[in-house]
Amino acid sequence: MDFIQAVILGIVQGLTEFIPVSSTAHLVFASRLTGIYGGSAEQITATIAVIQLGTLAAVLIYFAADIWNISIAFIRDHLAFVTGNRSHFRTESGRLTWLSNDAWLGWLVIIGSIPIGTVGYLLKKYIEGAGTKNLWIIATMLIVIAVLLTIAEFVGSQRKDLEHLGIKDAIAVGFAQVLALMPGSSRSGSTIMAGLFVGEKRETAARFSFLLSIPAVFASGLLELKEAWHILPSNSFGPLLVSTIVSGIVGYLSIWFLLEYLKKHTTAIFIVYRILLGTALLILLWRGVIDPLVAQ
Repeated sequence: MDFIQAVILGIVQGLTEFIPVSSTAHLVFASRLTGIYGGSAEQITATIAVIQLGTLAAVLIYFAADIWNISIAFIRDHLAFVTGNRSHFRTESGRLTWLSNDAWLGWLVIIGSIPIGTVGYLLKKYIEGAGTKNLWIIATMLIVIAVLLTIAEFVGSQRKDLEHLGIKDAIAVGFAQVLALMPGSSRSGSTIMAGLFVGEKRETAARFSFLLSIPAVFASGLLELKEAWHILPSNSFGPLLVSTIVSGIVGYLSIWFLLEYLKKHTTAIFIVYRILLGTALLILLWRGVIDPLVAQ
């Protein structure tokens, strides 16, 4: 991978990681167009996972205040529980009564991260393989999630803010994040869809989606970074660093854009884009214009 390829991948990752259009799909396209590593599935997977650390940094910086408040409240409330000093916490139905809003949100992130942590570990070899770069699967999932997101827009009550989230939200969004392991699904698309289905406001669904992405992306990125040392060419680490930095900068701007956009608009523009792209890919695949997999 050279520096031009690195910048392209970084821009694509930053633009599509948080916008519900599937970063994996677009990175697969970009890797084909740029021809990095001759199409090696394992090397491309390692590269994508490491570049995601840039967009993870974007989430950490953008939500720094939220993460700090959640962490402090989580420690404070559990220390208060252990010492028996819980009198200052108000009682609220539907949750552990001794937890503040921020500490409770911390638990929801933990609960919601369990499904993808478990499934991701068990299916690690498959995720790294060529099957997750198959354009038939990518095109199909682009359309499937678009349809489900459309239904969610119509049936969701869109009444919940972050302080109203419960275990049902964590479980629903957590399992939707597992669905994002299917290429073309989109982590943000799947989790926002699930959030809408369980009654979250669009901005709330996006915020919880971003917070929930932190453990998963951190774990996968560090794991792949360790393996990248062994499977990537030694001269690729300079460009990989550049790509990661670019993805972080662009990703930060993408977070800001999406949250502001969803305050006033539906996800319709992303739904239409997914359907058009997925349909175009299916037609090209059916007519044999493009191959579903890069030859290994």
